[in-house]
Amino acid sequence: MSEDLTPADFEADGDEGNANIDKLLAEIQSLKEQTLRYAAEAENTKRRAERETNDARAYAITKFARDLLGVADNFDRALASVPGDVDGPAKNFVVGVEMTAKALQGAFESNGLKKIDPPKGEKFDPHKHQAMMEQPGTDVEPGGVIQVLQPGYELLGRLVRPAMVVVAAKVAGAPKPEGGGGSNPYASGEDAGEQGGSVDTRA
Repeated sequence: MSEDLTPADFEADGDEGNANIDKLLAEIQSLKEQTLRYAAEAENTKRRAERETNDARAYAITKFARDLLGVADNFDRALASVPGDVDGPAKNFVVGVEMTAKALQGAFESNGLKKIDPPKGEKFDPHKHQAMMEQPGTDVEPGGVIQVLQPGYELLGRLVRPAMVVVAAKVAGAPKPEGGGGSNPYASGEDAGEQGGSVDTRA
């Protein structure tokens, strides 16, 4: 003979069922949050890997580009030393050198290597410039660039070589340190002996 059930028994079963449902819903919510967290972490890992791969591909030519800067410097020095009255076959030679120098700069730019050649009067930027000396500047504001001794270059926004510049002294008659001699208030990097700030050394 079956056991008789009372209304209280049904109420007890209903409370237990509701508790189980609430527990299952809480577990589902927890699993959903965990899944979303894992998905976000996987997406971040994917993006980081893509960024590192793109950086490695983009900056793989850094060392090669730095080695070619000497060639560009020699072209600049050669053209700067050409007298203004060149004529005849020598003029054709100079034109050829100019065209070759422009072609080299074009190759630089097409590969993301940009020349840093600040105009006279531009404010000194320790992230892109290296002050080699100070001079009183009558027509340049203190802290402005008076002359570029050697242009700098940056590869896709990353500094390869700072531009070496002469800066207008902030105080009349200020000392004019050259190279590593003395304290240079415009020196970038950890000390005045370094060429600029964040020079990339990864090849």
